[in-house]
Amino acid sequence: MFLWQKFEKKWYIVNGDDVLSVHEDSPMQVTSYQNNEYDLFRQGDNTDKIIKSISKDPVLREAAKEFAGLRLLRQNPFQCYISFIVSSNSSIQNIRLTLQRLSKKFGKKITFDGKEFHLFPSPVKLANARESELLSCGLGYRAKFVKNAAALVKEKQIDFDFLKKADYNVAKSSLLEVDGIGNKVADCILLFSLEKLEAFPLDRWIIRSLQNYYPKKFSFEGKTLTDKKYQALHEQIINYFGPYAGYCQQFLFKMIRESNQKKWH
Repeated sequence: MFLWQKFEKKWYIVNGDDVLSVHEDSPMQVTSYQNNEYDLFRQGDNTDKIIKSISKDPVLREAAKEFAGLRLLRQNPFQCYISFIVSSNSSIQNIRLTLQRLSKKFGKKITFDGKEFHLFPSPVKLANARESELLSCGLGYRAKFVKNAAALVKEKQIDFDFLKKADYNVAKSSLLEVDGIGNKVADCILLFSLEKLEAFPLDRWIIRSLQNYYPKKFSFEGKTLTDKKYQALHEQIINYFGPYAGYCQQFLFKMIRESNQKKWH
C-alpha cells in the first residue's frame, strides 16, 4: 500500500474510492471517508492459529516474537493490481510519486478531516486515458500496461470477485495473462488483495532471506530467477511453510530488511 500520508499522530491511506484514517494510539480502529467498514489489518484472521502454525519453524518462531505486531494489509484489489504493475523495476519513492500523480490527474478530489486527498482512479478512467496522459504521470514503458490492465477490468475479463473465490493456481494463471504482470507481481496482488495467503512473492530481498536462513532447504541454482525456477521454488516454499506462507513471507521480509537497516521511505 503506497498511497499513505501521516499528519501528526494519524495515518491517512487512499484505498480505491475511499480514504482511511488510523490513529497511532489505536491502530486497529479504522475510520473511513465513505463510512465503510474495513478489516484493513485482517483482524478476522485467526492470528493465534496462524502464528502457532508458522512457529513450527524455529526461524519464524523467533521472528513472530520479535515482530509480534506485524500484520498483512487487505488492500483494494484494483488499486493493488495497478500499483504492483507500476512497481516493476522501480523504487518505493518513485512508485509512490507515480501513483500520486495518477490519482491527482485521474482521481476524484475529496476533503476528509479538513485535508484534501485524491481517490484512486477507477478502471474506466485509466482505460479511457490517452497514453500521453499516462506518460505524463511518469509511468514510462508501463503506461501501456496500466491502460491495458484497466481495460481488462472495465471489460470484466479480470474479475476480482471471481479471483478471490478461485483457487490460487487459477487466480494466478489469470493474472499472468495480463501484460506487465509476472510471477512476483501476481503473487503480491494475490496476497495483499485477493485472499491468497499461500502466495509468497519472491524478490531479491526474500531470496536473500531464504539463502540466509535456509541455505540447505531450497534450491537457488543460477543467478537468474526464470519463470520455471520461480514456480519450482514457490512450490518448495508452499510445501515447507504451508497454507500461511504469505504470513511467513512478511516476517522473513521484515527480518532481512531490519538486518540490513533499510528504511521504508
